[in-house]
Amino acid sequence: MGWWKTILDDVDSVFDRDPAARSRWEIALTYPGLHAVWWHRFAHWLWQRNWRLLARSISNLSRWLTGIEIHPGARIGRRFFVDHGMGVVIGETADIGNDCTLYHGVTLGGTTWREGKRHPTLGEGVVVGAGAKILGPITLGDGVRVGSNAVVLKDAPAGTTLVGIPARVVEQRAEQNETKRRVAQRLGFDAYGVARDMPDPVATVVDRLLDHVQTVDDQLDEMADALRSLGVEVSRPNRPSLDGCHLDEDEGVTHCGAANAGAQAEGERR
Repeated sequence: MGWWKTILDDVDSVFDRDPAARSRWEIALTYPGLHAVWWHRFAHWLWQRNWRLLARSISNLSRWLTGIEIHPGARIGRRFFVDHGMGVVIGETADIGNDCTLYHGVTLGGTTWREGKRHPTLGEGVVVGAGAKILGPITLGDGVRVGSNAVVLKDAPAGTTLVGIPARVVEQRAEQNETKRRVAQRLGFDAYGVARDMPDPVATVVDRLLDHVQTVDDQLDEMADALRSLGVEVSRPNRPSLDGCHLDEDEGVTHCGAANAGAQAEGERR
């Protein structure tokens, strides 16, 4: 009964994470990510009973059939889902909590050849986007989101979103109670580890730099006006204004044409 309940949980969990899923039969028969997890559960059962060669053989067969490599020593929780799956690699000492999701090309790898714990630990509800690499004996807290192609080398607290190489925290979600968490999952599952409205860290930094430069320009103008009031001759450079400039996160370009045109017109009047 325990095995059957685990299989049903694995199948039903797909409906919440893949809108293309239409029926239990379709999921059970055509999702290689689930097939790899089921092969792994059997191989892990053998591994724990010291049938190591047979466990590795089954793991290798699963890799050949599904394109997903999971070492039989890895410990995986309930309702684990590998979407698409091709190229996923999970190392021997990896620990994965309940309700985690991995996309194709993800690596949970090690950074040392020494024995012992050398692979990542994922908390519950972690989503790892396509191509991401999580390396070393680090820990990602519950609800962490890892963006596609990110390279994670350090621990991440619960509820954070990581992007980039090396990965940086770009978002910290507020704590939610269990009811709110379930509603949020149903309304907006963060496929591939990122949401569409997630802030771009580069755009944020550029916008802050623009604000800082504009503030310095304003202060210099005030100083120049004060010197002129004292009779000191100060030149009036015709520099473009940064007022209103910003980096568009969607288009990846800056917009400040109107502000610059106004500044040039003002310089001509002077």
